[in-house]
Amino acid sequence: MIARQPRTALFVVAAVLALAAALLVAQLARADAAPASAGTARLAALAEDVTAADGHRYDARDHTGRTMDAAQIAQAQDGSYLAVYHTLLADGRFHAAVATSADLRHWHRRHDFGPGTHQASLAPDGRGGYVLAYEKDPRNHIAVRAYANLAALLDGRARRAFDAPLTLSRCAEGTPSVTDVHGATVHLTGHYRAGCDTDRQLRATLTGFRHWHAEPDRRLDRAVHAWGNGGNIGDRAPVELGGQRVVLVEGQGRRGDFGSWGTYAYDPSSGRADRLDIRTHGGSRAFANPSATLLTDPRGQPALLLSVFVPTEGSAPGESGQLLYWHELEKAVSATGQNRLANMRRVQKTPQG
Repeated sequence: MIARQPRTALFVVAAVLALAAALLVAQLARADAAPASAGTARLAALAEDVTAADGHRYDARDHTGRTMDAAQIAQAQDGSYLAVYHTLLADGRFHAAVATSADLRHWHRRHDFGPGTHQASLAPDGRGGYVLAYEKDPRNHIAVRAYANLAALLDGRARRAFDAPLTLSRCAEGTPSVTDVHGATVHLTGHYRAGCDTDRQLRATLTGFRHWHAEPDRRLDRAVHAWGNGGNIGDRAPVELGGQRVVLVEGQGRRGDFGSWGTYAYDPSSGRADRLDIRTHGGSRAFANPSATLLTDPRGQPALLLSVFVPTEGSAPGESGQLLYWHELEKAVSATGQNRLANMRRVQKTPQG
């Protein structure tokens, strides 16, 4: 026994050194890798620097002081702005709501969708109406509602309703994002509680507000997991830049650690993701519930608006809560966009696929 201990110790040391070398090589490979796509590179160029944004608001709240957590922004046909979001109220439950704004900074709540509703997502149906999806409890599941027009949405008068069954997890399926609406067919993404333990990605189709089909999206899971995320993989939202579809998605580095949330730009074509290095005025380091919206900003310019939640655990003073910020597209491209993209191609850190 005694004679074998030094040899065992040498084996342990050798194994540790080999693992360290492998990790170093992997890290160097990341540093030299190209972006997942031109679309993810452009998104990073527009999204990473909050301090250079054309407008921003930290700790977004509606006119009554409710926090606008996990806010998703859309623009109505009349040019006004819509936000769907949730707030944890005194009854101990989340309430999803819709609010309107004329300037992206001041919001007037129009309707509360009731207790046990949260993680809302809104999309136009192409016929003047809207489709809203949110996670609903108890027995957390995805609920979908259709509204004939803007007035009906702001009044909460749904003309069609569907509550999805749990098909991938017996514990929870939620955090929906409406990605497309074609007539009576709604395409969504979401997450499911895999093994009743950890959130993983799903995609789903609702047909005729009667038939529901959901399946895992393991390709997206792998892209985010490749960055070393051992916790939940949750909220995500698509955006199209330069004709390329990019998906913003959150990943949690460590289970139970809200300060380890990061935001990634996923390229569906390659199945790879880039981590976004978001820089705020105070240096917050954790970002969750990302979404992006192409709109016309209050100055009348085409812009990309980003919405991210800054957890208290990873926030700088005065920056926790919902952060809204936007960059005007023409200014970004003509002034600094090309340089940013060149820099991104040279130094963007991505895991090897």
